[in-house]
Amino acid sequence: MRIGELSQRTNVSTRLLRYYEEQGLLTPVRAANGYRDYAECHLDDVWQIRGLLASGLPVRIIKQILPCLDEPCELQAADVTPAMLASLEEQRALMDDRVRCLTESRDAVTAYLEAARSRQKPAAARS
Repeated sequence: MRIGELSQRTNVSTRLLRYYEEQGLLTPVRAANGYRDYAECHLDDVWQIRGLLASGLPVRIIKQILPCLDEPCELQAADVTPAMLASLEEQRALMDDRVRCLTESRDAVTAYLEAARSRQKPAAARS
């Protein structure tokens, strides 16, 4: 599929898809005419990239862990440095904090909804 179709199917702009390619996150095949040719698997890659970015991971870390999101993990030994591992530990701790915060917020919204619904009068009683 061409970049426009990938953009439409993922709801990600072509500009952003080109940026992902520049950063080494996506590697489409180039046709003889220079057009990018994306495979169906690139749909999942884009969604995973978007999810990882939304979770707060920087592109440099996403580039390193993206190959490990598929089985088998294609980990490059040169990529595993103490600094990278420390950075991933820090990012995971930040994710855990965000998950806790989101869980607390979701629970508060749920409690509010339950309280609001329990206080509503049944439709038949309002008439």
